Amino acid sequence: QVQLVESGGGLVQAGGSLRLSCAASGRTSNSYAMAWFRQVHGKEREFVGGIRWSDVSTYYADSVKGRFTVSIDNGKNMVYLQMNSLKPEDTAVYYCAARTPTVVYNPALYGYWGQGTQVFVSS
Repeated sequence: QVQLVESGGGLVQAGGSLRLSCAASGRTSNSYAMAWFRQVHGKEREFVGGIRWSDVSTYYADSVKGRFTVSIDNGKNMVYLQMNSLKPEDTAVYYCAARTPTVVYNPALYGYWGQGTQVFVSS
């Protein structure tokens, strides 16, 4: 079992920045891939970015490429999503997810999820 807990959401003005954190515990290992998804009420969960523990390869949705950065702190079992140049359309609940062995864009293929953290970007 893997437990994931997100933090760092909040209210920010357009153009601002936020850093989300995901604390991973339980049976974590370098075989896992971590991802961030977001969801707006009434819409499907959308892939944002991901990273593999094994080689720190990163993957991003086109909508956030160049603005968002996924990183890990291996010693602390933490995954981060640095969000810069935020736009109102980035408003969503952001979720951390884990699976093995690699990052995929389909949320149905992730077995572990955090509870989500709300990000609201005002115009």
